[in-house]
Amino acid sequence: MPTPSGDTFLYNILQPEVHEQEHITLPFHHSPNQIELEPLRPSFQDPDLSEPSRHISQVKTEEQKTDTRPGSSSRRLPQPISIAIPDGEDARALTSPSNFDLDSADFPMGRKSQKPSLPEPDRPSSTSSGGQSRQANGNMDSHLEMRRKHPSLESPTAASQTAHLMSRESFTLDNEPPQTPITPNPNSSFFDLPRQDRRNFLLLVLLYFLQGIPMGLASGSVPFLLKQHLSYGQIGVFTLASYPYSLKLLWSPIVDAVWSPKMGRRKSWIMPIQVCSGIGMIYLGGRVKEMMVAAGASDGSGVWSFTWWWFFLVFLCATQDIAVDGWALTLLSPQNLSYASTAQTVGLTAGHFLSYTVFLAFNSPDFANRWFRSTPSTEGVMTLGGYLTFWGWGYLLVTIGLAILKKEDKTKERDGILEVYKSMLGVLKLRNIQSIIIIHLIAKIGFQANDAVTNLKLIDKGFSQEDMALTVLIDFPFEISLGYYAGRWSTSNPPIHVWCWAFIGRLVAACLAQLVVMIFPAEGVQPWYLFTVIASHIFSTFTSTVMFVAISAFHAKIADPAIGGTYMTLLATVSNLGGTFPRFFILKFVDYFTVATCHPPTSPPLEKDLKGALITSSFNCVAEAEKHRCIDGGGTCDISRDGYYITNVVCVIVGVVTFVVYIRPAALKLQALPLRAWRLGSGDRS
Repeated sequence: MPTPSGDTFLYNILQPEVHEQEHITLPFHHSPNQIELEPLRPSFQDPDLSEPSRHISQVKTEEQKTDTRPGSSSRRLPQPISIAIPDGEDARALTSPSNFDLDSADFPMGRKSQKPSLPEPDRPSSTSSGGQSRQANGNMDSHLEMRRKHPSLESPTAASQTAHLMSRESFTLDNEPPQTPITPNPNSSFFDLPRQDRRNFLLLVLLYFLQGIPMGLASGSVPFLLKQHLSYGQIGVFTLASYPYSLKLLWSPIVDAVWSPKMGRRKSWIMPIQVCSGIGMIYLGGRVKEMMVAAGASDGSGVWSFTWWWFFLVFLCATQDIAVDGWALTLLSPQNLSYASTAQTVGLTAGHFLSYTVFLAFNSPDFANRWFRSTPSTEGVMTLGGYLTFWGWGYLLVTIGLAILKKEDKTKERDGILEVYKSMLGVLKLRNIQSIIIIHLIAKIGFQANDAVTNLKLIDKGFSQEDMALTVLIDFPFEISLGYYAGRWSTSNPPIHVWCWAFIGRLVAACLAQLVVMIFPAEGVQPWYLFTVIASHIFSTFTSTVMFVAISAFHAKIADPAIGGTYMTLLATVSNLGGTFPRFFILKFVDYFTVATCHPPTSPPLEKDLKGALITSSFNCVAEAEKHRCIDGGGTCDISRDGYYITNVVCVIVGVVTFVVYIRPAALKLQALPLRAWRLGSGDRS
């Protein structure tokens, strides 16, 4: 576009493949008879020049003459121009043909390609050099196009120029950057997306849904089933099974770099992993009942072997998640990338809901006896072994359909494993990446006690498994719908702003959850209390979902597509790690701060009422096995100090302080950075 005092000259990029948007704009201010060139960038200068910003001024032009040779068409030819250059060594360098010849390697303009336009009465004329066709530009009166070797700094895919930009002494992330303009997504709903994006969106939902099946069991249902055998600290050992999701960064470069051209970059990993997952779930389904019994044996020491089996299954899901995250960056159009986080939220939530809520309800004997049986039974309609076997075969069927029905776009991009690890190391060296890692590692401490312990504490107080399943069942439609709208909010609003508001709401939800546990009725669950638990659960889930979708949308916007799988995995890994690594310690702290004593019965109970040896002396009953021994022997386990309340209060205080002092200011500053600040230079990629 024209500058206030003159025309703008565009320079084409000299590359084997010229992209339309890879231009750099330099203003040339001139009057009809004089052109003054502003200081050129160092990349345009000869390296021998000691002052690359020296002005080249006072370019005098002569009247253009008309070629009147016989047989030639009447045309205007540009005449030589005289340039006033300061005396001295710099002048000789500038006038050297190797440094200032338009036909040299730096400016390979053929003279035949120069077709000047007719001067207009009210504006000076300017010349234009054509592209590959060597024809005049259609907008010759306002632009001069010249090719050069280096790609534009404005191109997000120009790795060498990104490195050049970041190597400048003036480049810094310490100063307050200007606000980045927020471009709203024109597609406001799923049905406004292009047809191909809609189909790919549904494919992503399916793949994320399959990942949610074992994850819902490992993080939801299985801890509830283990609660009758293990204490909070021992259940904390089982939470280590979810660590692969937080450690997948260690092998994500392998997933990004090693693949088969015949199968496709992402399908090379997704299909074999789903086959292994299906076989593993079928195998585990036939033996899980005996494994759970062994986990509670010897005061819970058997939980380690049971944990390792689930660790392997979650490891496969985490590896698949790396490939799916990278595929999402190419399956959806660039302007609709925020829907990748929506697909992840909907898919994972649906899979988690099925393995947590639906399974927990149908696994409950009380629920099954009330609604599906005329003769009571001690088992539910659905067992853990049968559920694992069913979805193991489901994995295999989906893999066959994916192999037949979906073809992945071919790509020639291939980086060695070492190169991908170097790229990951380059990402970790970015100061803004280091800042977001710190934010992710401390951001979820404030609500860890609520996420990890509240539901288990309700079950411990007498909230039935059936009521818990009903609570999550009612919560599910809200979670799905709010996840969809959270994706839209993150598209039309700055995602970090949405994330900060959800952060505050999640701290409030942690306080409300503790209040709900404290007012548990002594006479048992009443309708009003069930409604209170459901409302508290919906609010907690709402804030958690919005927070997750918002930060996922921010990750999708800043990720470098050149190493999409590794970049997205790094960001997702540190986010998951912030919610995973404190959980083990939180559950240990609950047991540590709890004081519980088993008191023997005041009068000897009837022998038929005893399920174990009669309790004759007091002892500590914090551990679940000791608690069961106390109750079975006719004793009473009295909790004089509940470690859950202390742990939750400490977590909330830490969350408030860190949010106000560091998390919010740092996150808003990161959001204001331009996209090029999140890209790697060529030196970091190689």
